[in-house]
Amino acid sequence: MSDNKRKFVYSVFWNCGLIIVGSVIQTIVLKGIAAPHQFIPGGLFGIASLLHYLTHWLNPGLLYLLLNIPMFILGYLFVSRRFLWYSGLSMLVVSLTYQFINIPIQIENQLYAAIAFGAVLGVGSGIVLRSFGSNGGADVLAIILYQKYNLGIGKFSFFFNMFLYLFCFFSMPVDLVIASMIAVFITAQTIDYTLSLFSQRKLVFIISPQAEDIADQVMNHLKIGTTLVPAVGAYRREAKTVLMVVINNIQLKRLEEIVFTVDEHALFIVENTFNVLGSTFSKRKLY
Repeated sequence: MSDNKRKFVYSVFWNCGLIIVGSVIQTIVLKGIAAPHQFIPGGLFGIASLLHYLTHWLNPGLLYLLLNIPMFILGYLFVSRRFLWYSGLSMLVVSLTYQFINIPIQIENQLYAAIAFGAVLGVGSGIVLRSFGSNGGADVLAIILYQKYNLGIGKFSFFFNMFLYLFCFFSMPVDLVIASMIAVFITAQTIDYTLSLFSQRKLVFIISPQAEDIADQVMNHLKIGTTLVPAVGAYRREAKTVLMVVINNIQLKRLEEIVFTVDEHALFIVENTFNVLGSTFSKRKLY
């Protein structure tokens, strides 16, 4: 990552932009799909929604604001002040826009509504989490656990909501709770996909007697680095050289063409990677 790109990614303008756009997307589906169908969105907003449905005290946006207070104390203690302010912006945007934004989304079928709600909410949440903040609420706990134990943010969201829905089974219609669970499962998957969308790479291993020639071609034509790894074939105990390349999806086909042009009998192994940090790739994200 170049210095200019790094400065832009760390800039207040970029992070606030991600947070505002992602938060508004969330508000649109919370108000336009979740509220009419009385879905329980999950997280602290889900708790706020459940309290509203059961007590009719305040609206979910204001209840969400109150529930966030202890979460932001944890964010201040265990993460950073920058994380606290960015997450506060997200929470305020969701709480305030919930009072004013009202875009009806006409989806009559409950299952279709749950799928659409979960997918769009996940995109909005994922956009916010690509910043140096969070969506507030349970996401604060998710970030703390991710930094300390590498627990996936989407996975934490899913398990957190399981406990919420266990309680909902005793106070809400079963069909509604199941539809909400479907939505939150889709949200968790979409969050993880959104977070990895621009960071995912392919890890390629190339086994060939002409590995050094292939490496030269790759560096000359694709302008990316390669690594030559010494190895020994287990069957004949012959010394070999394995070429290791980390590459994006767009360049993968060009790499394949280079390899088999040089050696049509090469072994070409491709693995998916969730994220690649360091060197010329993405830098470690510090909240």
